[in-house]
Amino acid sequence: MTTVASGEKLAAETPAREREPKKSRLRARLLPAASIAAGTALIGVHGSLYGNWIIDDAAITFAYARSFSEGLGPVVQAGAEPVEGFSNPTWTALLALARLVGLFDRGMLFGIPDYVLFPKALALLLCSGILLACYVAAKRVTRRPWLATLAVGVALAITPSFVIWVFSGLENSLYGLILVWLAVLVFRAVLDDRVLSARLALATGGLAALAALTRPEGLIYAGVYPIVVLGTLRRELLAPSIRHILLSTAAFLVPVGAYFAWRIATFGELVSSPSIAKRQGLPTLEDLARPGELLEYAGAPAILLAVIFVGMTLARPASWRRGLLALLVPLGLALIAYAVLEPDWMAQFRFATPIWVLGSLVGVLCASDVLRNAKVRGRAWLTAALVAAMLPTMASFASAADEFRERPDISACYVADRFGRVFNAYADILGLRNASLLLPDLGGSALTSRLYLVDMAGLTNHTFADLVREHDKAGQSDYVYEDVKPTFIHTRQPWTSGNGIGFDPRLTRDYYPIHFDPYQGAPNGDWVRKDAVRDEAKLAQVRAYAAETTLAVERNSGGWPRRHCGATLRPGQTIVGES
Repeated sequence: MTTVASGEKLAAETPAREREPKKSRLRARLLPAASIAAGTALIGVHGSLYGNWIIDDAAITFAYARSFSEGLGPVVQAGAEPVEGFSNPTWTALLALARLVGLFDRGMLFGIPDYVLFPKALALLLCSGILLACYVAAKRVTRRPWLATLAVGVALAITPSFVIWVFSGLENSLYGLILVWLAVLVFRAVLDDRVLSARLALATGGLAALAALTRPEGLIYAGVYPIVVLGTLRRELLAPSIRHILLSTAAFLVPVGAYFAWRIATFGELVSSPSIAKRQGLPTLEDLARPGELLEYAGAPAILLAVIFVGMTLARPASWRRGLLALLVPLGLALIAYAVLEPDWMAQFRFATPIWVLGSLVGVLCASDVLRNAKVRGRAWLTAALVAAMLPTMASFASAADEFRERPDISACYVADRFGRVFNAYADILGLRNASLLLPDLGGSALTSRLYLVDMAGLTNHTFADLVREHDKAGQSDYVYEDVKPTFIHTRQPWTSGNGIGFDPRLTRDYYPIHFDPYQGAPNGDWVRKDAVRDEAKLAQVRAYAAETTLAVERNSGGWPRRHCGATLRPGQTIVGES
């Protein structure tokens, strides 16, 4: 009787015992995916605050992606001279491929223009890849890697600088993904004592090459693997260490060298036109203090506490201390790269994306380690300190997000309307089939203008880029009025004062004013060359159009920064529709 009862009891308990491991395995699979999905969703929710906004510089890349996909080569528009006006070849290539398969620059997707939806959706996907890399790193050193991954996702989601620029249409999300995987690979390799691995050398060299072909300053990350190897160097391993460094360097140099060779053969330049126009030079001692801007932006208490957590982790004999030192190498290089770059006119620290990604990963891993090894009372105090330190950061981030949402940097849609579609209408009214336009904004306008565009900023014009680099204001004016002689000119501050073209007497000598900027006044506005006007009545008609339509675009621009600008962006469109 007892034996039967025991058997029945065992039979009843067996399914429960079998189910428990299954539940644990299911939970182990679901938690990582859930943490990555939740972090990605939080980033996406923050990104939705900025609506359809795409920065106009991204539209320059869009224009080049269109040209490449149509077989026109490296030109910003059909008929333009070949100029490397983009500085993100990998991102340009992704967009060109997307266009070839019909996902980008073709029309509407799910009721949203694909020039808005695709780059933002791709950015969100790449953000999930960033969090996956963080999980892979956390899994190696924490008991609850899913929680650490979620914490990194929250940290990135609350950082306006990160969210704004990954959803700007630019390459920031791809850049962050490449660099975090580079960091995680060397991190895990150091912990597993397999730094001298041919596979790792090739992978790190390849990722560094991708970084260099995604952002110009990405060249600096070729140093990650050599620095990590030298940091773990032992005398008996000198020869294999040198071999592996050379292997990684070769993996970097082959694709980067091939691209540089193509650049020199095609354009005759060692660097891209944007780098020339932006006058990138050697850093000064003052430049090395530029990362201090990020300290003020993110809040000194939070950054200080993160540094304390890192110091505490390094001070104790942590099992992963060597890995942390390896992880700090790409973060340190990211800070150096940020300091070296010429300051950008755009708001919200566009070049800081790698710092936010790598800094969040390092901070979360170190905080997790310190909290795990503290006693109960210590954890309470550390948690309270963390909450207190984050309060100024949250206030700063909330203010930055609100400010940018209301007044974002110049949008591709504004430029597409104001300088593409509006000037198309000017040319249509005047009956001009072949006309040109000098202007400083060449993103949305390149996608919608049927006019030949002359870029006074120099991003897509070699001559202007060289003149800007040399600070040759007289040369810029002479080039415009004696060589190019554009049909239309648009000038505004700070360009009017910066290059002097708007104050040159040849402007009023050779051009009729069409419309003056209502906020900046003369000479800022739109001008048409006198010999292009064959009928005074047509000039009056153009001015009437400007007084109504152009003025409306300018006055409404403040309320439109988060809108899209139609199902498609095509050359020849006007402000009231497609011509």
